[in-house]
Amino acid sequence: MTHPHFSSRRQAMRWLGALGAGSTLPFGSAAWAQGKYPEQLIKLIVALPAGGSVDMVARALSQRLAASMGQPWVVDNRAGGSGQIGLPLVARAAPDGYTLTISPASFLTTNKSVFKKLPYDPEADFTPITRLVNQPMVLVVKDRQKYPNVAALVAAARAAPGSLTYASSGEGSPQHLGGPMFETRTQTKLLHIPYKGGALAINDTIGGQVEAMFAVMPEAVPHVQAGKLHALGVMSPKRSAVMPNVPTMGEAGVADLNLSAWMALLAPAKTPRAIVDQLNRAVAAAFDAELRAKLGESGIEVAPSTPEELQQLIASDIKLHAELVKAAGLVPQ
Repeated sequence: MTHPHFSSRRQAMRWLGALGAGSTLPFGSAAWAQGKYPEQLIKLIVALPAGGSVDMVARALSQRLAASMGQPWVVDNRAGGSGQIGLPLVARAAPDGYTLTISPASFLTTNKSVFKKLPYDPEADFTPITRLVNQPMVLVVKDRQKYPNVAALVAAARAAPGSLTYASSGEGSPQHLGGPMFETRTQTKLLHIPYKGGALAINDTIGGQVEAMFAVMPEAVPHVQAGKLHALGVMSPKRSAVMPNVPTMGEAGVADLNLSAWMALLAPAKTPRAIVDQLNRAVAAAFDAELRAKLGESGIEVAPSTPEELQQLIASDIKLHAELVKAAGLVPQ
């Protein structure tokens, strides 16, 4: 299971460089003189490679949190195994606030259904701190004339069940699960074409080898803006600020079709509530106007939450994704 990457490392570094200008903050470390935490370096484990959108959010936040909390934050990329290398390191770490993780939703939700056994328990082994952002999904196609809108794609899918192809970044990924959701809501049958990564999937959609993709917003935005892909509908309750002319799926005639690849900040289980609350407040403050605007350019929506709201979100999405995985016919690995 892979996650969206920026089209090049150079693009990623430009994005991060632009954010670096915001590390001089109006609130300094003096504002964080509550208790003794933190007194040393904080390690932020990201169970994905450098260069993806999760890594980008982690690095941008780390710069701001280091400035506001007065201690270094270091991003440690431990990629592989769909989160099964990085997340256990956090689950087994001391619950002292010095080892944290920023995780994509799928590692905490979908993994429970696509793997027979995980080396971590998404609910029991972690203390939720806050949801960070939402990455809405958007249905995109290459052929604007053949599929000018969602209704045209639904009609084509119904006319030839199981032949209209859609790409994803791998089985069980958010891009894949968009398919079964769409099929259920529209009474259609599509043909899933999994790829080893979001970049390969979207490149073949651009090339016309695959007809459609339920893309994560950051991976679709540059190609839609360049005219290489045509966006049919956003899978969220409201329109995206970065694609204001693209209807929601509800507006396009498909009700209750909302799917977002969110990210969250978590600590090991049994982390003291005082530390959790301190981190929650620090993250909320770190999402200043500049960072919100920069993330918004990629279609990433800032969406901080309380720890309890994140806990409820994880539990509800575990159930939802279990239904989607079953509908997709996936056999646990």
